[in-house]
Amino acid sequence: MPDRLYISSEIIIGNIPVGGSNPIRLQSMTNTYTLDTKASVAQCIRIIEAGADYVRLTAQGTREAENLANIKKELRKAGFNTPLIADIHFNPEAAETAARIVEKVRINPGNYADKRASFITKVLTEKEYNVDLERIHQRLLPLINICRENSTVIRIGINHGSLSDRIMTRYGNTPKGMVFSALEFIKIFLAENFNSLVLSMKSSDTVVLVESNRLLVRMLQEQGLSYPIHLGVTEAGEGEDGRIRSAAGIGALLAEGIGDTIRVSLSEDPEREITVAKEILNFIGGVTGRTQTPVEPLRFKSRNILYKPEVIADDNGRFLSENGDPFQGKMFTFRAGTMPSVPEHSKDKIILNPVFSEDDPEKLAIDAASLLGRWFILKQADGICISNKGKVRGEKLKEISFSILQTTEARITRTRYISCPTCGRTKFNLQEAVKKIKAATSHLTGLRIAVMGCIVNGPGEMAGADYGYVGAGEGKVHIYRGTIPVLKNVAEEEAVAALLSIINSDLGR
Repeated sequence: MPDRLYISSEIIIGNIPVGGSNPIRLQSMTNTYTLDTKASVAQCIRIIEAGADYVRLTAQGTREAENLANIKKELRKAGFNTPLIADIHFNPEAAETAARIVEKVRINPGNYADKRASFITKVLTEKEYNVDLERIHQRLLPLINICRENSTVIRIGINHGSLSDRIMTRYGNTPKGMVFSALEFIKIFLAENFNSLVLSMKSSDTVVLVESNRLLVRMLQEQGLSYPIHLGVTEAGEGEDGRIRSAAGIGALLAEGIGDTIRVSLSEDPEREITVAKEILNFIGGVTGRTQTPVEPLRFKSRNILYKPEVIADDNGRFLSENGDPFQGKMFTFRAGTMPSVPEHSKDKIILNPVFSEDDPEKLAIDAASLLGRWFILKQADGICISNKGKVRGEKLKEISFSILQTTEARITRTRYISCPTCGRTKFNLQEAVKKIKAATSHLTGLRIAVMGCIVNGPGEMAGADYGYVGAGEGKVHIYRGTIPVLKNVAEEEAVAALLSIINSDLGR
């Protein structure tokens, strides 16, 4: 766990420096078909005009990678010099093609040189493990040389749930596994004297997100290494829940001085992600300052299984417990633009009471989650009471409070939805599917349902979901129970009913 500001090294992506003392950069990703040049260019422009410093596009094959040249050409012709990033899964040839065109390439160590994880134990001797690493080294060499020749940056992008079988067998599907997966690749790049790297540890689980990034920073510092870090909560969802989950996870790390670029992943139009990212950054930046020492890192607190934070109501200065009785305990009241000062070893119940002055419910939800999320991710607080002098009052404040507890896994009171932001790999209307699935299952409590646009983000990246709705092709969906597909190639118009039928059957309904 870092006890000081993590100072990353500065690198240049295209014409924009990142890391070091530079501002935190924002990015989003297109969800158009990458071979559709006109639509991709138009969406890139909307993302750039919303305030993005970089734009990412998927390149699932060499044809899509080659077409990045046309997209880049049209953007430059239109007067936009924003650096482009190619998103690669499974296809080294696509990465090598894209690296000659765009300013940055994102690769996933879990599937760049390895096959998709099968979740089958793969026990290797130390010699076999090292042979495997050398195989990966040789597979990376062409990309490294191309990136060196073209001044192209590489992001080592680790996603929780998409680790290789080899890594999961040795370290588990854990934050430790994520970090060691990155370190394996970093050692290969260091051996080739290539340092134009950005790192990311991403998860839809905010606890895993925070723990993996903290561990990464600690291990980098121990080894005397420093790289810019990209932050993001994968498959955050849509609407208020998606905003709160993203703000809680990203805000927790920014508050501790970790993070150089951020991407909010919403199942919505990508330009809307930039608006949310700006709000998280503006609010946390106002609390901590970008170049100042960050707030003191919180330590994971050991709690028993009965940890169940309360939501306290502020009724004109009277603090009421959920049953309506006057609250008995220690209330820490503070202006929302500051961080609460709480004794580290307080024996009292810690109830956080930030006081806002906000009229916009969306802005209030983002700011409250950015400020308070870290306390519940790390099990540091026993309750939450949001006060507001603006127009947002009453039940809405309690709703936001319960959502913060839900998205930080501190207290589950309803079904949890995980949904990806979509990209050019998605072949069905994911945004509409999310709304239909929520409508059909919102009466359930305690389940985790994942909605994924394509097979890249499932089953592994569903990261512990009870059920999954995963795109399989044009208008086709696979239905998962855990990591097992129980129905394949279901027509999109029938898939929600099929999912609900399986859930009801499992619940004995």
